[in-house]
Amino acid sequence: MIGKDRFLVTAALPYANGKLHVGHIAGAYLPADTYVRFLRLWGKEAIFVCGSDENGAPITVRALQEGVSPQEIVDRYDAILRSSFAELGIEFDIYGRTHTPRHNEVSQQFFLRLLERGYLAKRACDQIYCRTCCMFLPDRYVEGICHWPDCGGAGARGDQCEKCGRPIDATRLLQPKCVVCRQQKRPAGDVIIRTTEHWYFLLDRCADEIRRYLDSHPEWRESVRRFSYGLLEQGLRERAITRDLAWGVPVPLPEAAGKVLYVWFDAPIGYITFTRVLCESRGQPEGWKKFWQDETAGLVHFIGKDNTVFHAVIFPAMLWAHGGYRLPDAVVANEFLNLEGDKISTSRGWAVWVDEYLANFAADPLRYYLTAIAPETSDSDFSWREFQARNNGELADNLGNFIQRNLAFCAKYFDGKMPEASQGLTAGAGLLQEIEDSRREIAEHLANFRFRAGLERLMRLSQRGNQFLAETAPWQMRKRDAAACAAAVHIGLRAVEALSIFMAPFLPFAAANLRRMLRLPAVAPGDWLAEPRLTVGHVFGEPEVLFPKIDDGAIERQMRAL
Repeated sequence: MIGKDRFLVTAALPYANGKLHVGHIAGAYLPADTYVRFLRLWGKEAIFVCGSDENGAPITVRALQEGVSPQEIVDRYDAILRSSFAELGIEFDIYGRTHTPRHNEVSQQFFLRLLERGYLAKRACDQIYCRTCCMFLPDRYVEGICHWPDCGGAGARGDQCEKCGRPIDATRLLQPKCVVCRQQKRPAGDVIIRTTEHWYFLLDRCADEIRRYLDSHPEWRESVRRFSYGLLEQGLRERAITRDLAWGVPVPLPEAAGKVLYVWFDAPIGYITFTRVLCESRGQPEGWKKFWQDETAGLVHFIGKDNTVFHAVIFPAMLWAHGGYRLPDAVVANEFLNLEGDKISTSRGWAVWVDEYLANFAADPLRYYLTAIAPETSDSDFSWREFQARNNGELADNLGNFIQRNLAFCAKYFDGKMPEASQGLTAGAGLLQEIEDSRREIAEHLANFRFRAGLERLMRLSQRGNQFLAETAPWQMRKRDAAACAAAVHIGLRAVEALSIFMAPFLPFAAANLRRMLRLPAVAPGDWLAEPRLTVGHVFGEPEVLFPKIDDGAIERQMRAL
């Protein structure tokens, strides 16, 4: 797929009802940002699209809990999300919002098109109704005892049981209670089951097309393929796409007053809305079509494991049923990230929150660590002690040490200027070859979404560079063979220049600082394959420590705060 010239990359829309934690970042946003940065360095056109998911019951439930309006909730958390992403160096071309008139328009047009083409149907269905509140209760407005016989967990929501993790049929909950009544401190409402009407997406009619679609992508991660084929084997079923709720995209039909589009339906359409808004802002109102309708473009979704069903099955089915859209080329889903051996839980406060992390540490060490332990094929675990060890032992003592040694030696003995390599070294030829091997292999890993492997290959280059310094020992060679010493430093600095490019997708802040120390322009499109810029006599800036070590006290404070 890397052969395509332009790409649209999306990251799952985060709910604007809470802050980001490290599991969110490791799951979708960091790998997506790394991939986009790499594409541009390779010389590809790439736009990166995301935004706040502001519709649906999760927002209104939070508003109920806090006694404020849904608008206040989404405004507050949209700002927090944007700030956390920016400080972490995750840079979108557009970060939109779904609770806007423009997104309503695009989503409603999509709904009407599916209705016109016969892929939607109105059905009568049973739903929980609170006679005290005089309202139907969306899934998350109901809590009770899990109906699965081997669970029986209390506090199960009407969509999922937190204890066993399985989906819930709200009408089968034992001892159901109204969340609205509880939040308003009223006696438990008179909860009954009542019939209402909703519109359903006839997903079963798309089964053959979805199977052909999955068959055409044997290169996808096995977890995504296995899960998606499993759904097909169970038989795809029609799914409700509307809800009785006041907050969301209104259903655009006269008989649907008081109903909105189910958030899972309108959220992925947000990718289309935001792409259109971005292209319009650039004076290209039809430009979105070259990403969503042109098969020569690449379309890649980055998601967490729990979003697989929507991005690998349901959204492709929606696009196909609508007609005129191309289907995603890749759905890159990560598994879950745990914390200190336990599942991350926002309700229990068991999480490392991104904004709190950034108040104490730099962004790049977290980007490095989350990539190094990325849950690409299985769940992984965040450990504060391991975070410290990897920062100090790998970033500081390996990568940072190699860069610092080269620049400091050049500053001290060559007046901070690139020395001449008039006398070649056999060992130096090996390091130069290592640079080119790294250039090719890191690119291959990133093009195929193997971010951990790409980072490991980057670190092997710096390890090889440190070995080269140990083998050539320019500080000893300086007096007995000045030309050989100059050649060794020249070749070491060539490796440093290459690292300033290879680091950029993974460690953008450190890469930018290194380019400044090298007095080279910021990395630009096409630089991955560009010829070296450092020439004999090039004047470097003052060397600085790229990766300060983290002391025990800082880590102990974080562990006490959990």
